[in-house]
Amino acid sequence: MSTPTVRRRRLGAKLRALRDTLGLTLEDVAEKSAGKITVAKLSRLETARSAAKSGDVEMLLGLYGVDAGELRAALLALATEGARRGWWQSYRDVLSPVHEDLISLEADATSVRSWQMGAIPGLLQTADYAREIIASTAMSAAVVERVDALVEVRLARQAVLTSRERPLDLQVIIAESALHTRCMSEGVMHDQLTRLLTLGRRPNINIHVMPAGSPLHAGQMGSFWILGFDDHSDLDVVHIESLTSALYIEDGEQVGVYQGAFERLRAAALPVEESADRIAEIRKTA
Repeated sequence: MSTPTVRRRRLGAKLRALRDTLGLTLEDVAEKSAGKITVAKLSRLETARSAAKSGDVEMLLGLYGVDAGELRAALLALATEGARRGWWQSYRDVLSPVHEDLISLEADATSVRSWQMGAIPGLLQTADYAREIIASTAMSAAVVERVDALVEVRLARQAVLTSRERPLDLQVIIAESALHTRCMSEGVMHDQLTRLLTLGRRPNINIHVMPAGSPLHAGQMGSFWILGFDDHSDLDVVHIESLTSALYIEDGEQVGVYQGAFERLRAAALPVEESADRIAEIRKTA
């Protein structure tokens, strides 16, 4: 049995919520489907123990009265995209399942909101900066050996900002201390700050700086990403990384806590134009 992905858990949770809203039991659904979807099968789909086939999801949505609209399209996309081979699967020998999940979600998300305490967000990194930070935070020889491949992956992820019909809406808040980081190679940080200024001029990218000396705030507890999916906020996911693992928060109430924290952080940070001025000033001595 494969490990449940974030995508499968989100789909399963939504299917269960739709069933619960109608007051249907697993047995009721099995009966309504004329045995095409058994109690065991539906249970496996809702708990993400099995990958959902688009035909099964389509049947369930019909039984639940979701015959049209954005919700139907979003849930069918979760099923069909889950079976699609993404470009990142060519790097399976260097990526963890959690990392694959993140890239897959970024590929589908319409927005990302991120608070970063100690580093430039991966979607905005130059190749040289990415190489240095991946190597510096590597805690095993296996990661050190895969640095070049991981840099390739990080740069390929950035295509969501420019290459699709509707580019990803990226809103980031970066602690000013991260902009003063000293890199091993000369010019790396100068080029990285230049890239921030360049990308920050794109209409789909807003970069805020949290100035040094700011009062204590919710961001002191750590960095996080919020991946958003259009009007379906109940499908939003929070991603948190540590040195040895990553955590996904999918519960709607908990996701809401992070959404509120991000808005408070944005209110405390410098506006976009002032942030660009601060980055340009720091670049002079980088």
